[in-house]
Amino acid sequence: MTIRRMKTYTGGQGYVYQYYFVGKRLAMTNPSRGVATEYVFDVTSDRKTTFAVSVFLTEEAADQWAANHRRALTDAEQYGAVKMRLFQAFDEIENMMADGRQLAVNGATLEQVLATLGVE
Repeated sequence: MTIRRMKTYTGGQGYVYQYYFVGKRLAMTNPSRGVATEYVFDVTSDRKTTFAVSVFLTEEAADQWAANHRRALTDAEQYGAVKMRLFQAFDEIENMMADGRQLAVNGATLEQVLATLGVE
C-alpha cells in the first residue's frame, strides 16, 4: 500500500486545494502536441470530492528547452515545471473540476516556470 503525502496550496481564486502526486506515464496527446509525459495529481478543494488533474509536458517542449540550454532537464526539474503549471492553474482557473482537468506545458510555459524556479 502506497502512502501519499497530501499537500496544500492556496490558489489566487481563494480556494484552498489539497493535492497529491499519483504518478506519471507516457501519453499521446492530440496530434498537434504529439508525445508527452502525463503527470497525474488527485485534487480536492472541498475535502469531499477528489478529481484527477493531468499535466502534460510535451516531448517537443522538453527537447526545445534542451536545445536552447544545451542540456536535458532532470526528472526533478521536469516535475518542478509540471507542479508550477498546476499552481498556475490553481491561481487562474476558478472551477478546476470543470475547467482545469487537463493542463499543458508548452515551450513558452516551460521557459517561464523554470525561470521562476531559477533553473537555467
